[in-house]
Amino acid sequence: MKGLQAPAALDGLQKGALGAGVAGLLLCALGFFTNAEQLYRSWLFGFLFWTGIAIGCLSITLIHNLTGGLWGLVIRRLLEAGARTLPWMAVLFLPVAFGLPHIYPWARADVVAADALVRMKTAYLNAPFFLARAVFYFGVWFLLSHMQSRWSDELDRGVNYLKTSRRLRGLGGAGLLLMGLTITFSAVDWAMSINPHWFSTVYGVLFMVGQALSAMAFIIVCVARFGGEDPLSRVLRKEQVHDLGKLMLAFVMLWAYISFTQFLIIWAGNLPEEIPFYIQRLQGGWQYLALGLVLFHFALPFAVLLSRDLKRNARTLAMVAALVLAIRVVDLYWLIAPDLAGHHGAGAPGLHPHWMDLAALLAVGGVWLTLFVRELRGRPLLPVGEPEIKELLEARAS
Repeated sequence: MKGLQAPAALDGLQKGALGAGVAGLLLCALGFFTNAEQLYRSWLFGFLFWTGIAIGCLSITLIHNLTGGLWGLVIRRLLEAGARTLPWMAVLFLPVAFGLPHIYPWARADVVAADALVRMKTAYLNAPFFLARAVFYFGVWFLLSHMQSRWSDELDRGVNYLKTSRRLRGLGGAGLLLMGLTITFSAVDWAMSINPHWFSTVYGVLFMVGQALSAMAFIIVCVARFGGEDPLSRVLRKEQVHDLGKLMLAFVMLWAYISFTQFLIIWAGNLPEEIPFYIQRLQGGWQYLALGLVLFHFALPFAVLLSRDLKRNARTLAMVAALVLAIRVVDLYWLIAPDLAGHHGAGAPGLHPHWMDLAALLAVGGVWLTLFVRELRGRPLLPVGEPEIKELLEARAS
């Protein structure tokens, strides 16, 4: 619709993202010829982070379908654009699929033959079933994002508002159930199975909350960057910014609660099959990342987000969101990198980051952001079929 398209400032973001993506891919190509095993591990790290933002966008969209509120209408198109990148993330999953033996111990015949516990899990942890489940996850996410965008577009065209709204509400309920299942199992498959000896019953929930937090932080940064430009400036008010800040605070608190609960239960249980997970991450340099998570993933964001004035200022809120987004990278690295190194004998135990970790993060991130902007340009930036948005646009016009 005329006057409601994405702002021209997106040109700079797309060009920068494309350049970063190309540079990252070239570095990854160099890494492949020098150390292919390390590239596969690093690619998994970058893939999980950026795919998590896309999954989080879809989850928040479905939550808003159930709960309603003007906060979600203002950012609906941003969330839908993020969710529509998920089919492309399936393509970026291919390096993980090809590198299974280099990433996961259960995918190596010699490890399976020597490890009785891993052999007991081969009915679930085997390459064909692993890949079939990945196809299922992406299929579910594609279907949900497609239906969400299709019915949202129908609202813009004025196709039976009440019926279409009920469809979106129903999609929210059924979709969140499917998201809970697919996120849990994908987290177990793609991250927890790196160490097939360790398990946690809340691991999937930890990923769900982390992905929603990453998506919310990313969206807040976008709102701060483009909220002062047409057309978002026509509808964005301090009240909606405040709501977004409160939601980010809620996700920060929920992440801290689940993380501490998992740590407390495992540490108090002191079982030999569980406790090595934290012992490994509290020594050899990893303890400094753990301390950083406590300070910058919870304590600092929690303290500053208690301020009502800060949550009503888009620019200052975006600064906190950018910090949260950066520390989300550290959290994911802290979760998976020690096991990636430990199971494949990558040098002495301890924190040894590799340049390919950053290269893969840059490559996948550049590609994802380019796709995000592309999807954002394809539709009006505001859901003009919603009565609340119409009222705000009319009030601004008058």
